[in-house]
Amino acid sequence: MAEAKEKLFSEFPPVSTQEWMDKITADLKGAPFEKKLVWKTGEGFNVNPFYRAEDIEGMATVTSLPGEFPYVRGTNVSNAWLVRQDIQVTDCVSANEKARRLVAESGVTSLGFRIKGERVSADNIRTLLEGICPVETELNFMTCNRRAVELLGILTEYYREKGVDLNKVQGSVAYDAFKVPLVKGITLESDWVEDVVDVLKAGEALPHYRVLAVQASNLSDAGSYITQELGYAMAWGNELLAKLAEAGIPVDKVANKIKFNFGISSNYFMEIAKFRAARWLWAEIVKAYDPVCTCPPDCCDKTADDSAFCRCACKMKMHAHTSAWNMTVFDAYVNMLRTQTEAMSAAIAGVDSITVSPYDDVFKTPDEFSERIARNQQLLLKEECHFDRVVDPGGGSYYIEVLTRSVAEAAWKLFLEVEDKGGFAVVANAGEVQQAVNESNSSRKKQIATRRISLLGTNIFPNFTEIAGDKIEADSECGCHCHKDSEIAKLDFSRGASEFEALRLETEKSGKRPKVFMLTIGNLAMRLARSQFSSNFFACAGYEIFDNLGFETVEAGVKAAREKKADIIVLCSSDDEYATFAPEAFKLTEGKELFVVAGAPACMDDLKAAGIQHFIHVKSNVLETLQMFNRSLL
Repeated sequence: MAEAKEKLFSEFPPVSTQEWMDKITADLKGAPFEKKLVWKTGEGFNVNPFYRAEDIEGMATVTSLPGEFPYVRGTNVSNAWLVRQDIQVTDCVSANEKARRLVAESGVTSLGFRIKGERVSADNIRTLLEGICPVETELNFMTCNRRAVELLGILTEYYREKGVDLNKVQGSVAYDAFKVPLVKGITLESDWVEDVVDVLKAGEALPHYRVLAVQASNLSDAGSYITQELGYAMAWGNELLAKLAEAGIPVDKVANKIKFNFGISSNYFMEIAKFRAARWLWAEIVKAYDPVCTCPPDCCDKTADDSAFCRCACKMKMHAHTSAWNMTVFDAYVNMLRTQTEAMSAAIAGVDSITVSPYDDVFKTPDEFSERIARNQQLLLKEECHFDRVVDPGGGSYYIEVLTRSVAEAAWKLFLEVEDKGGFAVVANAGEVQQAVNESNSSRKKQIATRRISLLGTNIFPNFTEIAGDKIEADSECGCHCHKDSEIAKLDFSRGASEFEALRLETEKSGKRPKVFMLTIGNLAMRLARSQFSSNFFACAGYEIFDNLGFETVEAGVKAAREKKADIIVLCSSDDEYATFAPEAFKLTEGKELFVVAGAPACMDDLKAAGIQHFIHVKSNVLETLQMFNRSLL
């Protein structure tokens, strides 16, 4: 007799969405649900505080399996992503030694070589790759666009010399057709499509080499919102499909040569949704071109009713790189936490390969320690957490599925807007992509300035005594010999923390470190809370902080501040007590010190009328306030 399966929750009556809403509304005690609990993202849609099974009813993507079109759940039935480390090639011999060591000893299964255009030669490539098996290790190359065709020819000949089966080598040469307008701010040449065709033809000898790069990570590094990165990436890839189809190249050949390189932000669940949505949208875009299937019989699903189109061509090849935009110079070890959650997002979402940036990458050439930690962050996900043993664990989650759909819809809307304007090349040449992303960069920086976005160690809870100026290396030159004055807007790659870092470095370089004294008095709870808030506030500019447990009188506090030679005195008390303490303390300072009230009390207008000008509170623009103090004190 078959054993009955007990449904653990069958004894409980079902609870409707309306009942949940009624309970939430009651608990809010009159506060509006939309204002208090709905997350208003910058991505073009809002996120509710809870989702239910009814929210994903009818979604076709929920019933698909990993490896099935449209590949929301992954292009494969496994999640064995490649652990990639990039190497800056300044000397081919030492770069080769490092690469061989990484493959043999460090768990790296994919290498990226950043090699300047003038170093691309047969001898250098031979030296660089000696002893590295191109079948066992994925090899990726990033160089000047102008040398891409030559590099592909050199690689092909080298592999042939070594007797390697060209059908088994995996890798890429990142030819970025739109680097010129996006990064350099220079309009495309009229023959840009011909250059892309040349690269594509040069890559035909290496069937599994991806030679056309959709470098969406540049958008992420420039501060784009997730839906912008995805929407523009789809338009970017579609532009390559459309223009090369017009040139007479079959769409399946083009699609199989494109590699998407995405950034990963710290928006954990949204990034998981982005990668799932990316595979979905790209599969639908490629399918719309009706790619002819020339795959072996066991490759595409020949039994499906719509098997006429090539499913392999619809599979997105994607690499993920932790974003530079949210990395910081101050309290740099926190970058490890940021990149760890980012790598988790990409791994859970099922990308093909991941690069984790070393924590010190934004201010110096990474050393052996930081590179080892970055590699181990991925290895921990594989060997300790077993992320590679589960495919699409977010599949079926009400939240993840709704996010995937929302991200896809917002990105698709942007994609259609770009297509209506003539395609990605047109809007990139007009500087519209760059301007839109730069506006997002600016908007997000404003949120950092007001602490609506937190960067630990930079705009919140800074290390009071840290000095960072000495550890920052000077920027290096590009070396691609294609410098030219900008003609159109170009992407702004300044990081989210850059303005706060400039502020604090200005304090360091001035040789004068302003002293801030907390005059704590009155209500114990309020004075301690506000002194902690104010200490962290001013420490963001690198000021020296003197906190205190409390004073019996205002006179004692001002006297103690002068003994410390304070430049700023911050009064920390309760709102009710400010009406008495603030005018008294302000009068005692006699204009010798800058006087600040911590909070926004109801009597603020009266205090301003008495001559008190400075107030800091949770709604303050921290950056602008500290910049003002720097102008006064440095």
